[in-house]
Amino acid sequence: MAEIKEEQQEKKTSYKSLLIENIKYKTLLTKKFQGKKPYSPKDIRKITAFIPGTITKVYVKQNKKVKTGDKLLVLDAMKMRNDITSPVDGVIKQVNVKEGMRVTKEDILIEIE
Repeated sequence: MAEIKEEQQEKKTSYKSLLIENIKYKTLLTKKFQGKKPYSPKDIRKITAFIPGTITKVYVKQNKKVKTGDKLLVLDAMKMRNDITSPVDGVIKQVNVKEGMRVTKEDILIEIE
């Protein structure tokens, strides 16, 4: 028991302050929380796979103009067919997939300028 108390005394406890609606709170942050990547907004011009699956159809090619809502490709995943459409107007900068290709979550499928 004496060793446990000594270890706890040797560890330096550092509290972090949070200000929420003008009320100051003190808290301890876990190592897991401190190791997290900071938030960065998603680039909507890079179309990524939201789930692992297989590309069954590609409707666009490089340098093709697309409008919001145009079909870009079909991603089959978990026995479901997912039509991926363009979130913005633009020109296809790069197509990173081919029909029959397997993709994992967060793979960049298509880039739009």
